[in-house]
Amino acid sequence: MTVRSTGQSWALDIALAQGGFDALHPGAKGTLEQLGHDHTDFDKVFELVSSGAMMPKAWATVAGQAEERAAHHERRGFKQTAADLYLRAAVMWGRAQYSVFDAADPRKAAFRTHANHCVERLGALRDNRVRRVVLDFEGKQIFALLHLPAGRVEGAPAVILGPGMDMIKEDYIYAAERYYTSRGIVALSIEGPGQGETRANGLAVDLTNYERALTRYIDFLAELPEADAEKIGMFGISMSGYWGCRAAAIDPRLKALAAFEAVSGDFHTIFERAQPTFKNNYMYMADYGDEEAFDRELASQMPLGDLVRDITCPVLFGIGEFDELTQLEQALATYERIRAPKEMRVYENEFHPLGGVAAEVFRFGAEWVERVLNGDLAEPGRDERFYVHRDGGTTDGTASPAWWLGTTPAIITEAAEVD
Repeated sequence: MTVRSTGQSWALDIALAQGGFDALHPGAKGTLEQLGHDHTDFDKVFELVSSGAMMPKAWATVAGQAEERAAHHERRGFKQTAADLYLRAAVMWGRAQYSVFDAADPRKAAFRTHANHCVERLGALRDNRVRRVVLDFEGKQIFALLHLPAGRVEGAPAVILGPGMDMIKEDYIYAAERYYTSRGIVALSIEGPGQGETRANGLAVDLTNYERALTRYIDFLAELPEADAEKIGMFGISMSGYWGCRAAAIDPRLKALAAFEAVSGDFHTIFERAQPTFKNNYMYMADYGDEEAFDRELASQMPLGDLVRDITCPVLFGIGEFDELTQLEQALATYERIRAPKEMRVYENEFHPLGGVAAEVFRFGAEWVERVLNGDLAEPGRDERFYVHRDGGTTDGTASPAWWLGTTPAIITEAAEVD
């Protein structure tokens, strides 16, 4: 536990009691709906929550209700109704296990067992189009879910779906089906080092092993008969936007990267200014108990800096104007350093979850990746910038907010000047 996390837990408890989940992630319900959470389940969970300590119980309680209903429909032969409910249960069991920050806690393992059971039943009811993937990696294992289009598939484009630091592979089941496999695209929702089952089985995240894990997932897709090795892209949100940048800089087999809410700034913002749960979570992911050692050995080394200059595939960045984890001017400075074909969208008055535009973002990101993998939007020198207004309008040609009055913060100017 970090010093801030320990000392400020009472403040987060009050915020949760007064403001619900929005106190942690403003406007996040829209994003969670894209991750398979039914809004009625979400509301039932947070009716049971008045402090952080209550979250595992609340998620597990409502997850159990959905799983019981799923089993009822499965017994009666209503396969698709059962599959939908198993999906809802799986993501809630995933939230329950995520809320326990001790890999050895038997409750965490029990929640994971329920999540795995729900995914197994969902896969069976979806004609085996959702499949569990376990890969050997540097003496341990990494875990993923493979999502296949219906019917016979061979040589299709493939997309890696990268989760944020507080997400798991199950969070992409709904999006994989709605935005990818329905379009004939193979999807692989992953857990890298430090996440979900990968962390529970002993693999912590360090500075560089997540991008190596991504190359291992690319190996898997490249050898998969259903996928085209020359058409592999990635959609990532939050920390996966960051890890995707690192992977794209070292592996040219990644042909497209859509990164929304990417943590691309100095990491002081996310770890010292944002709510303390972010740093507490990442220390757990990295298996650090000593905060000073974490700051010195890992956090200080994490900013992307000039690494993004090595990216060669087309890149899409999307970020909320008031993202709590990356200041907008820092995100724009990172964008300036990218020399590959690129596009930037800034969403007015949105915070880190991009909840107010989540449905648009998930669909647009998927379509953008699909177009790039099919040879579009990849011309050398491409640089498209948009400021997306809350009232529905869009300003083309700039991603800078109008209230900046045509000025450019020095951090952006300096990044643009360095060749």
